[in-house]
Amino acid sequence: MKKQFYKWIFFRLMGWKIVGGIDANIKKCVMMVMPHTSAHDFYLGIFTRGITGLEMNWVGKKELFRFPFGFYFRYMGGEPLDRSGGLNKVDSIAAIFQRKEIFRLAVAPEGTREKVTELKTGFYYIALKANVPIIPVTFDFGRKEVNLGNSVSPTGDIESDMAVLKKHYNGVKGKIPENGYSFE
Repeated sequence: MKKQFYKWIFFRLMGWKIVGGIDANIKKCVMMVMPHTSAHDFYLGIFTRGITGLEMNWVGKKELFRFPFGFYFRYMGGEPLDRSGGLNKVDSIAAIFQRKEIFRLAVAPEGTREKVTELKTGFYYIALKANVPIIPVTFDFGRKEVNLGNSVSPTGDIESDMAVLKKHYNGVKGKIPENGYSFE
């Protein structure tokens, strides 16, 4: 019932579409979600998750997962990030991948909704360390579509791999286009 309701809102009322898909057999991956220019991206992700029926996750500092919101954040795919014991973020998140049977981590490499000139590369090193593919995902407000791209397995050569990934983002417009990262 909820899936049908999401479809009605997303497709009919909002006029959006979902292009591509994530193979359900890919149980662990890092989803490189761009451009991230607006808070509207959050509910687009929620609708995409609900419509595809695939578990999609995010991480947040462990303090967010305390009472009274912890249950809700976990229900929404959240996973608390514990950086105690001297672990950095990459190692901490890679450890989550080891613990979980299914973990599709959505990450916005821009790190903010403001204009940036450099992407944060943590998503790449998390995928490399966890030995999981990267799936490029766009929220294209110009075409009103969420595009789920083909998986790319990181090789350790970030420049080469980014050249492959960036092709997925050509011509994509965020809600606030001037804040979107430019690959050119």
